[in-house]
Amino acid sequence: MKPNAQFQVSLEAAHLYDRVAVRYVLGPWAPLLVDAVLLRPGECVLDVACGTGVVTRIAAQRVGPQGRVTGVDLNAGMISVARSLPAPDGAAIDWLEGSALALPLPDASVDAVLCQQGLQFFPDKALALREMRRVARSGGRLALSVWAAVGPYHTAVGEALARFVDGTTATSFCASRKAPGKDELERLVAASGWSEVEVSVSRLNIHLPGVERFVLEHLAGTPVAAALAAADPETRKSIGDSVKRAMGRFEDGDGVTYPEEIHLVTARV
Repeated sequence: MKPNAQFQVSLEAAHLYDRVAVRYVLGPWAPLLVDAVLLRPGECVLDVACGTGVVTRIAAQRVGPQGRVTGVDLNAGMISVARSLPAPDGAAIDWLEGSALALPLPDASVDAVLCQQGLQFFPDKALALREMRRVARSGGRLALSVWAAVGPYHTAVGEALARFVDGTTATSFCASRKAPGKDELERLVAASGWSEVEVSVSRLNIHLPGVERFVLEHLAGTPVAAALAAADPETRKSIGDSVKRAMGRFEDGDGVTYPEEIHLVTARV
């Protein structure tokens, strides 16, 4: 998968994605992103590339029952899983299958736009940002995040896949980490019509349990799931063992805990 390719998985993989990647890798960042957009009760919010909805549901809680929240994702499996999960207290959520390049919302219809780890997958990032700007009302806010680095865990998994599967699979798995840097983010967002653009670095320590088993479940919930399924048991074991060795310096007695960084972008209309 090229760095700007769409993140597409099967329904089964989408369930695994929610149970593994969202819970351990993406979920810890979701409150920070929602905090950055300063939601108020009764507001209307759009979550672009919402996946299975971890950010969307937090936004629904923040704006309360008088608010309105929409989650949009290109992947039918992600939207199906999002709809199947328990609804949070707060605003009702509309789950829509659609593209960030043609958001299925009217002009000037939302107070805030959120996008967690989606921008790097859009084939036309400038168009996606203009679409986010189009649907934002006067005074509307934007908060989006992308990875600031490949990170220790993804580096270890990419190296294991390159060694035991092939380079194409390794590149596909690491595509989510090939994101615009600070200067490019500032330029893209400002050129798309947003103002008061700020880009900061945020850091968290991420904990993964039983990493040699975790990595196999994680891979099964990503676009490389088919390549993993085609591998023989010895190859899968080699991948898990390799990642465990590479992450040894981060062992904490119950898995691994390692540092991650994101670029957090905020802007206004």
